[in-house]
Amino acid sequence: MIALTLAEVAAAVGGTLVDGADPAVLVTGTVEYDSRLVRPGGLFVAFAGERVDGHDFAVRAVDAGAVAVLAARPVGVPAVLVPDVLDALGKLARTVVGRATGTSVVALTGSAGKTSTKDLIAQLLRRRGETVFTPGSLNNEIGHPMTALKVEPGTRHLVLEMGARHKGDIQYLTAITPPVIGLVLNVGTAHVGEFGSKEAIAEAKGELVESLPAEGVAILNADDPLVRAMSSRTRARVVLFGEAGDAAVRAQDVRLDSTGRPSFTLTTPAGSAPVQLRLYGEHHVSNALAAAAVAMELGLSVDDTAAALGEAGALSRWRMEVVDRADGVTVVNDAYNANPDSMRAALRALVSMGGRGPGRRRTWAVLGEMRELGEESFAEHDAIGRLVVRLDITKLVAVGGREAACMELGARNEGSWGEESVLVSDADAAVELLRSQLRPGDVVLVKASRSVGLEKVAEALLSDGTRPTDGAAL
Repeated sequence: MIALTLAEVAAAVGGTLVDGADPAVLVTGTVEYDSRLVRPGGLFVAFAGERVDGHDFAVRAVDAGAVAVLAARPVGVPAVLVPDVLDALGKLARTVVGRATGTSVVALTGSAGKTSTKDLIAQLLRRRGETVFTPGSLNNEIGHPMTALKVEPGTRHLVLEMGARHKGDIQYLTAITPPVIGLVLNVGTAHVGEFGSKEAIAEAKGELVESLPAEGVAILNADDPLVRAMSSRTRARVVLFGEAGDAAVRAQDVRLDSTGRPSFTLTTPAGSAPVQLRLYGEHHVSNALAAAAVAMELGLSVDDTAAALGEAGALSRWRMEVVDRADGVTVVNDAYNANPDSMRAALRALVSMGGRGPGRRRTWAVLGEMRELGEESFAEHDAIGRLVVRLDITKLVAVGGREAACMELGARNEGSWGEESVLVSDADAAVELLRSQLRPGDVVLVKASRSVGLEKVAEALLSDGTRPTDGAAL
């Protein structure tokens, strides 16, 4: 974090110094809400959660080197007392980012592909200087300011993934870290149960481009009508990416190799260059174009962008991690999250990895429930089950309760028969089935919403001796 005195911290958050907090003491370390991560010179944030109250760990944090605690009540050690700790955290992040005068803030949102694209952008921008970016999917009102507080005087780029469950969420996040570049990937059905419709989701996602200044840049998906329409909601200059003919950054001659890795020609107003991705699945072409558009706006050449895309791998866990077991079984772990759009993309990538023709590998889709789909839930699960059959995936293992049963029934109604699809109750049952039926050469996709806990299936399958692929991911 950019160093601040406790007096400056208190002024930034509207707090009061208590219990011997010295206004002249500098916060030189990191800001943490886990007392186990506190280091000398840091600031400890005491959140009062449902199960654990951070105020109870204030003394431990100071003993570990924290110079003070950001707290909602006295804790017996130096503290900055505030009415609302979460609100104060956001205000502190806003102050720190405001002092980072040499830092370009990039924000992105979308219904699918946010984390993969954010990771790509970070890897491209590292070529131009120190880059701070959202770890994993910590894109909410806590993770967002915590990422922003990692900015230091030498940080050149701050790349922030923004999630939304309600209207106004993105508006709140952009107020903490006003972006100069805003990227919207797509509008899908993730969280449709919360918003009610795709149009309402688009309204919420568009808050990002509304926050941009006139000198900023809005990077929009030309192939998604709801995203393209956001161009009327921003003062910023608009750059389109995608396959549409009027897209400034587009892909030509898209091909998949025998393992499902895409290559294409990156075409831009500044020239063209060939790209060979290490990531699996054609859906990553759109993610790569979005990342390329951001990188070139911040000074990368076409050739450097293409080279960096070819070197980029996955930085976040459980997002289509590809691992080859010693016996030749390939496990694709995408158990971090799922929505209908990402589920369809993952299934098509699975098919690509299995190959075609007489020598193709057997493919397994081990799928759990997709959450937060509201009234569309049963229809969307039924559609995924039907898609598994249409893609000629060897076997569907649906894991869970009513929604999983709907998925398996959809497969049967589409034309599956016998043992081509099966419903199991939980992750343990799925592991037992797979261990008894997998053969060398099979490819297994494991995917579900995070709360389902299907990562246990992938972890169990990988518990024997394994060797990772070359760092690529889907």
